[in-house]
Amino acid sequence: MRAAWYERRGAAADVLQVGELPDPHPGPGEVRVRVAVSGINPGDTKKRSDWLGAPMPYPRVIPHSDGAGVVDEVGPGVDEERLGHRVWVYGAQSYRAGGTAAQFTVVPAEQAVALPDAVGDEVGACLGIPGITAHRAVFADGPVAGRTVLVHGVLGAVSSMAAQLAHRAGARVIGTVRRTAELAQLQVLEPSRWLDTALALDGEDPVAAVRGIAPDGVDRIVEVSFSDNADLDAALVRNGGVIAAFATRRARPEFPFWTMLFENTTIRLLGSDDFPAQAKREAAAELTQAAAAGDLLIPIAQPLALERIAESHDQVDAGSRSRVLLSPSS
Repeated sequence: MRAAWYERRGAAADVLQVGELPDPHPGPGEVRVRVAVSGINPGDTKKRSDWLGAPMPYPRVIPHSDGAGVVDEVGPGVDEERLGHRVWVYGAQSYRAGGTAAQFTVVPAEQAVALPDAVGDEVGACLGIPGITAHRAVFADGPVAGRTVLVHGVLGAVSSMAAQLAHRAGARVIGTVRRTAELAQLQVLEPSRWLDTALALDGEDPVAAVRGIAPDGVDRIVEVSFSDNADLDAALVRNGGVIAAFATRRARPEFPFWTMLFENTTIRLLGSDDFPAQAKREAAAELTQAAAAGDLLIPIAQPLALERIAESHDQVDAGSRSRVLLSPSS
């Protein structure tokens, strides 16, 4: 099969290779997927880089955890009725060496989720890491119907899906961007369909702006930069509220302990590879339903050829607002 891989960590252009590798085959409880589209996330590029100085987990890694395609082979114990069915894939390179940056990938059968006819492969390839993280951020602490959810960095892949899932579930959703100029970028995503209010954090008084909408504070905060926003979040979360953080700019953030303590604040940290299996299943089901209903608006760039994988990683690392995809089988 044609595949991309790396055997050491470093800059994309230095370590990513493209060539031929042996076709993989599924073991018990697994399926093989002919990959139509491979989705790339910041987590994938961090694994490839020397982000935290961790050793290589395997001698060779085919990157990317997300994708979409067709089941073309099943392992022992898997119903052959799955053959020929379109699926979206998550966790392909979570504690595994072979991700979706290849013509074929092998995953546990439950991690290949049936893709409705109404949902394109490109959308399917965008659902995994960002969608499951977003779902966990919004719903890990219970339903949000009738509650107020504040979502920071709402232009990002995880946060935009979190806002849309919260809105779909009946929450009042406030979305933020870092700079006023980004509000114009947000308009491309038709925010009136899934945001009650959008505001910029560089405005005159973001605390007053949010409190003007939610005088008693917000019930949930989806946080993309805990180290930058800890004081702001402490000023906005209501008693018993939750701050669900999936990223931080500083690895050892400071936060106002006593302010949060007296508000009985829960800080929930989200590492998507290690969510409970049941949480991933519930998220996958809801994401599939939301996509089929047309309730997820995802900006997607034209998929690139596999040979351009280094370029695609650089686009992700540069903060592309559109989802970056590869087409391994083209």
